Amino acid sequence: MSLYSLVWHELWHRKSQMISGLLAITLGIGVIVGIRSITVVSEKAVAVNLDNLGANVLILPQGASVDDYYSADIDAPTFPENYVERVVTSALPGVDNMSPKLTRRVKIKGQNVVLTGILPGSEIASKPIWQTAGLIGDELQVICAETNPANSSSGFKDERLQRKGIDSLGLYDCLAGSEAAKRTGLSEGIKFKIKGAEFNVAKILPETGTVDDDRIFAHLHTVQKLLGIKDQISAIEIMGCCNAISDGLLGKLRNILPDTRISTIGQIVSTQIQTNRLMNRVSLIFLIIIFFVGGVSIGNFMWANVNERRKEIGILLMIGAPKSSIYMIFLLKAAVLGFIGGVAGYIIGTITGLIAGQYLAGLAVRPVLIYFFWSILLSILISVFGSLIPAYLAAEIEPFTNLQEV
Repeated sequence: MSLYSLVWHELWHRKSQMISGLLAITLGIGVIVGIRSITVVSEKAVAVNLDNLGANVLILPQGASVDDYYSADIDAPTFPENYVERVVTSALPGVDNMSPKLTRRVKIKGQNVVLTGILPGSEIASKPIWQTAGLIGDELQVICAETNPANSSSGFKDERLQRKGIDSLGLYDCLAGSEAAKRTGLSEGIKFKIKGAEFNVAKILPETGTVDDDRIFAHLHTVQKLLGIKDQISAIEIMGCCNAISDGLLGKLRNILPDTRISTIGQIVSTQIQTNRLMNRVSLIFLIIIFFVGGVSIGNFMWANVNERRKEIGILLMIGAPKSSIYMIFLLKAAVLGFIGGVAGYIIGTITGLIAGQYLAGLAVRPVLIYFFWSILLSILISVFGSLIPAYLAAEIEPFTNLQEV
């Protein structure tokens, strides 16, 4: 009888012991797979929600002050507009959208107002909060395709935050912030003058609770011409992927634009990074616990099996079986148990993730095939690890002592 046949018969005739030995490792693998399946989707959901908060990287001239991130571009020094092209042509990963702007204080109807020149498609794509309050209307033609396909990945989709770019804002049309409109008496369709040029109010922006409420937004090239600052901008706002920022995106941007100041909203970036790290740490803690609990469970099963088979082991050693064969019997048995436990754990964990993700977190969790192979590998490692000491002790049994007991 070969070692493989011996192991199979041993497991088959002791099914109850095999099931009890498998229980801990199967449940352990199931917990890991379930947690990781939900974590993968939830990380993407967190990333989408945080990205929907808007731009999180600000590029300013070297001499600009960043005491207040949200108003740092007002009356700031300028730099060439072609800096945008430098970043675009660099093809840096993690740069989702760029919005160049030129900002100056002007007087409208006797009131001090902040005028900001923007490129409409880029600016509104970086301001999801405007869209949530109904900025997009029939009078402003829109590009209806999503510009952020990550919103629909893994079944996660926020209908309110589907970004649509507005590309039809006329050269002398403008968007008025809610507070600026109140102070100057502007309303949609009204015409007014800025530095002698006549503008039309295309839309009153919804109240956002940000500095945008006190601004008037017009086409960048019109504002440049109006202010006599041709081909210059005061800031570039970037929607950067939080993971890319943590991987050194700011340093790469500084290499491309060495004569600028680059800042980021630390709260937005650090929130996602800390959330992702917490999820990974929770998974690691469970993995460590399950590794030892599963190893001890399999070890106890194997040690009980060694005690039951002491006489048979002694006979095998008496008839010349090498110690390596004893090792192989128990380690092969552990590997078989590990394989079964890995397959069963993956199935249980995946089903649990599908159910728990949908009903507890509202996330559409899908099976992750790579976890199937990792489950089997991890389960076999745990089983073999837990069987090392019992296998060693089995090979060290003194055959003569056992035969004296017969």
